[in-house]
Amino acid sequence: MATESSPARSSTARVVVASLVGTTVEWYDFFLYGSAAALVFNKLFFPAHDPLVGTMLAFITYAVGFIARPLGGLVFGHYGDRLGRKKLLVLSLIMMGGATFLIGLLPTYQAIGVAAPLLLTALRLVQGFAIGGEWGGAVLIVSEHGSAANRGFWASWPQAGVPLGNLLGTAVLAVLAAVQSDEAFLAWGWRIAFLLSGVLVLIGLWVRLAVAESPVFLEAARKAAEQGAADKPPILEVLRRYRSEVLTAMGARFAENVVYYVLTSFVLTYVATFLELPRAVALNASLIAAVVHFISIPLWGALSDRVGRRPVYLVGAIGTGVWAFAFFVLLDTKSFFVITLATTIGLVFHGAMYGPQAAYFAELFGTRVRYSGASIGYQLASIVAGSLAPIIATALLAGFGSAVPISIYVALCSLVTIVAVVRSPETRERDLAADHGV
Repeated sequence: MATESSPARSSTARVVVASLVGTTVEWYDFFLYGSAAALVFNKLFFPAHDPLVGTMLAFITYAVGFIARPLGGLVFGHYGDRLGRKKLLVLSLIMMGGATFLIGLLPTYQAIGVAAPLLLTALRLVQGFAIGGEWGGAVLIVSEHGSAANRGFWASWPQAGVPLGNLLGTAVLAVLAAVQSDEAFLAWGWRIAFLLSGVLVLIGLWVRLAVAESPVFLEAARKAAEQGAADKPPILEVLRRYRSEVLTAMGARFAENVVYYVLTSFVLTYVATFLELPRAVALNASLIAAVVHFISIPLWGALSDRVGRRPVYLVGAIGTGVWAFAFFVLLDTKSFFVITLATTIGLVFHGAMYGPQAAYFAELFGTRVRYSGASIGYQLASIVAGSLAPIIATALLAGFGSAVPISIYVALCSLVTIVAVVRSPETRERDLAADHGV
């Protein structure tokens, strides 16, 4: 049975801060790769005559990180349900930071040939594996510390670490691009952003090690040990009792994941390559939009505590499906203000899904399998959703020379999420300490 110091030693606020800081660092690392894939890696690691082809190759290695995420979710979920949330959160942070730091040291294609993209891909796999285990632990340790009445609000803060990490990564790249020439940025400047991860990881570890283990987990582990059930593999229990809940999580995740990567990663390619605008336009627009996104996520989470998870989630799913058709029309104006507005509104709609998502998914599963169940549903969807979104969007743009097919693609993904959420039960009133499996 897991042992830990008294939960009273860590207030909910401290747990929230620790999860937010750690999650921000990990997603800084993960999203930094996405931005670099659109701006740097397509030139230094995947040189090609056609810029869009080079970008597609870079995004393929970007997708590899998503393929590793379900495996990370499975492994981390298994041990997180048996050993505790905190230990696995520390391990995921070390793995992610180490891989990102090493990317900053990699030689390019010109220096070592095909070994460069192969090493880049291997480190991307480590990133994906680590982030696959991060999400479940971060949102669960907060959900299981906080009160039921405000669970949506408190659990949304680790979610807010995602745009905050993206904001930090985009800000670093924007500053580097602003103070350097294009030649210097491509030659060595981009590496600074990756090497900075080493410092951020130390800060994240310092904060994360200070929190106590989840009291809900500790109590469940104690009861399981008394009943002789502590050694049962959680994944088997998930597959036996929670198949419907896993499918619900996957469906709810689908549009949210696709929309986010279209709005944050593909938009860099669209603005810089298709519209032929300076990369600073897309980076600065994303920077401003990420600030608003960060603010909106806890607000949507708090609203879900009042009206329920499903209504708020549906606002986001329907909103993003409709907004997809206005989004690219507004980008085509080539106005910095309009591009910023279009991206910001899209991310606010995304926040309506992402804000209540942590509490929503946590409430679907029982305590002894919650890390495994929530992680599997969340990460499996990312393989066919977020991992392919920039690739599909780039291919549609290259094939049709128009963004209309991309808008249709996003709308269809939103429809998948709408159906999944409508068919699922409302979970706002559920007790996380209760066994509510079917």
